[in-house]
Amino acid sequence: MSKVFELIEQNEEMELYRLETEPFGTNAYSVICRKTGESILVDAPGDAALIENKLKDSGVKYILLTHGHMDHTMVLEELHRSLGTALAAHEGDTDKLPVRPDKQLKDGDRIECGKLKLEVIHTPGHTAGSICFKTGNYLISGDTIFPGGPGKTASPEDFKTITVSIRDKVLTLPDETIILPGHGASTTVKREKELFAEFSRRGYSDLLCGDVTWLES
Repeated sequence: MSKVFELIEQNEEMELYRLETEPFGTNAYSVICRKTGESILVDAPGDAALIENKLKDSGVKYILLTHGHMDHTMVLEELHRSLGTALAAHEGDTDKLPVRPDKQLKDGDRIECGKLKLEVIHTPGHTAGSICFKTGNYLISGDTIFPGGPGKTASPEDFKTITVSIRDKVLTLPDETIILPGHGASTTVKREKELFAEFSRRGYSDLLCGDVTWLES
């Protein structure tokens, strides 16, 4: 079966698509302003030709990165060149990237895409420069949070950092916010808030890190 971009949202203001790419099952997202035709690509994990074909005629304003891990940047250099667009990422992950960012992002920044705006939310823990992008009722979360748990962490200190990021930056968003992660299917703030509350009530070891789920840890 041919791979296609999955339409997540279409309204008067925007179109939002997801593409699960090979070889790591990493999600790329595209946001298109329906008023102006401008678009943004979030992450560059694979299937460069398919992404380029989808976006080449839409006026790509930025490639945005949720973080600098290889499975999210495998075709970054190729797409940065072929789409001829600016790259924006958080300075905390700059040293991980194959391309130097044209724009450094920080918490609270607003990225304009035609008439649309994407809010930058810095959520360190998975990496120092991990960020999420909120537009409308959607949060593109990279590997900060997945259905049922946080992103993988390398140390107990990183795990504490990511739980604070999730508690203070993600779970404070409206319950109906739809979370679009870097791998796999979507979830909601309401569902993750309930699971995180149960996880917090049970308590956890100060040594906890790695692949963690809210209900099994």
